[in-house]
Amino acid sequence: MAGLLAVMLAFSQRPAVSAEVVPEPDGYRMDSYRAPTPPTLRGAAVLDTAAAEALWRAKGALFLDVMPRDVKPTNLPPGTIWRDKRRDHIPGSVWLPNVGYGALSPEMDAWFRKSLGDLTEGRRDAPMVFYCLTDCWMSWNAAKRAMDYGYSAVSWYPAGSDGWAKTGLPLEQATPRP
Repeated sequence: MAGLLAVMLAFSQRPAVSAEVVPEPDGYRMDSYRAPTPPTLRGAAVLDTAAAEALWRAKGALFLDVMPRDVKPTNLPPGTIWRDKRRDHIPGSVWLPNVGYGALSPEMDAWFRKSLGDLTEGRRDAPMVFYCLTDCWMSWNAAKRAMDYGYSAVSWYPAGSDGWAKTGLPLEQATPRP
């Protein structure tokens, strides 16, 4: 398993080809989260769909969907029924919504840290793949934050669930982690 991960990481360091090359910032992206992303993330492997699929099929990493969850508006008229928007993601992924913002509240930061610790059973070297959608900074921020927390086997899949689906790979309905 570790050998497969090493091979996938070695071949996945190629920058994506795009018309616009976005420079990698030193810090977190703080706004305009649906915008072109850099082709790199220092310290992490950047996976294309073939590499992500190989890891997924081999069960070689924990897949973490960090797509934000819609928040119920506070100004809805009384009696209005609110339904969460359906989220489909890579099968077997864990949905950790709202952890990809540039700044996290102390409560969200604590929840993200605890979630990663629980999911990896405290292993800072557990392979993890972060994603959301194509051109979404949420997964870039979340992967960077995981490395800042001390995790060492972090991968970022910038194509996200829509890039995954575009190649005909399966999706399943997501349920946020409590």
